[in-house]
Amino acid sequence: MPTLREIRRRITSVENIQQVTNAMYMVAAAKFRKAQANILAARPYAEKLDALLGHLVSQLNNPTHPLLDVREPQRLCIVSIGADRGLCGTFNSNVIRETSQRIAQYEEQGIDVTLFCVGRRVRDFFAKRQYNIDREYVGFFRELSFQHALDMTQELSAVYADKQVDRVEVVHNNFKSAITQTVVVSQLLPIIPRAPVGDALFLDYLYEPQQNEIFESLLELHLNRQMWTLLLDSDAAEQAARMTAMDNASKNAGELIDELIRQRNRARQTVITTEILEIVSGAAALEG
Repeated sequence: MPTLREIRRRITSVENIQQVTNAMYMVAAAKFRKAQANILAARPYAEKLDALLGHLVSQLNNPTHPLLDVREPQRLCIVSIGADRGLCGTFNSNVIRETSQRIAQYEEQGIDVTLFCVGRRVRDFFAKRQYNIDREYVGFFRELSFQHALDMTQELSAVYADKQVDRVEVVHNNFKSAITQTVVVSQLLPIIPRAPVGDALFLDYLYEPQQNEIFESLLELHLNRQMWTLLLDSDAAEQAARMTAMDNASKNAGELIDELIRQRNRARQTVITTEILEIVSGAAALEG
């Protein structure tokens, strides 16, 4: 059984850890509120842009563009979006597991796979295991900006237009709520415009300039906004996962402290009982 001094040291140690996890929870909560506002503000624009692109494509006669070119996949690029830091539960491990499984499935089909790794944790995992990493993006989420999305889409568009890869997929965490994040695989390239449905079928937009003239620029804008939304989605999911992990850690530390306090009280009672017995025994010996 641990001594009273050892138990007191453990209580102090766990209390210090709880202070750290509480502080990290507060920081993650502040970042989460900002990230949540960003992704909720970005989604409606991206969805409307997607619908507009689908409507425009439906009005054109067999539109052609390198980013619309659908090819039989022989070479594939997977963009795996994780985090630069840990202490966020299963956020990184879920992305890594899904990415690894998809790589294994494609390689069984004879498809070559290259990786674009976003986040230090994802990069380190695949680099240590000698995966084919083509690009790596580390430190994005310290100061996430739209320029990061532009840089990535320019490189991805270039390798796809040059036919270095036949498809681009993105593995990332989808933010649903503060306690729910799910891993999602999204196809980035080729762009497959969403066909208009319902009332959108009967909308008649007036395009200025002409449809053919704005088609290419709208494709590029759509791709940039899609990547930006994916990055914001992952950022919000990361902060939510870290907030939940630190909250759970603080609660576990509190439960451990309560158990250690009970052990300390039992140990203290044992010491007091032992001292009383020694006093009684000594007094009885003197009387005898």
